[in-house]
Amino acid sequence: MVELLPLSDIEPQAVEHLLDAAFGTDRFGRTAYRIRAGMAPVPALSFAAVERGALVGTIQCWPVAHHAADGIATPLVMVGPVAVRPDLQRSGHGRLLMAHMLAAAETGADSALMMIGDPEYYGRFFGFAAAATAAWELPGPYEKHRLLARAINGHDLPTSAGMIGPR
Repeated sequence: MVELLPLSDIEPQAVEHLLDAAFGTDRFGRTAYRIRAGMAPVPALSFAAVERGALVGTIQCWPVAHHAADGIATPLVMVGPVAVRPDLQRSGHGRLLMAHMLAAAETGADSALMMIGDPEYYGRFFGFAAAATAAWELPGPYEKHRLLARAINGHDLPTSAGMIGPR
């Protein structure tokens, strides 16, 4: 049985080890890591999946913002990484973590959600889409169709041009 816990209950080194196993030790060069550098995850939206006492998955969410050219900064929550131990990938743990985070975000998110991910998967199962993000930019390379967003908890998405960065 999988137990979902606040990520803050898990030893940080165990989380880093899981992320290395899931994404490789070169993951820090990715654009998503540039966006959230130096920030702490949002505690109310970051979770761990534990099975038989072992960490098997995590989801982290980060406080970021859409910075428009006119100086207006719209808060957003960046979802990810969603990491599952390699030997358990495709077993439903990632989907469980996403569903749990979205349930928490329905009442606890202070802004809309955004992520870099597979549009078919995250669109079909979780309602993320690239429609609002067409004019958004990221501080590094990315595939435009993978920049996704979702309004939640009464928070709308900015649709104007802007750069995603720290809050």
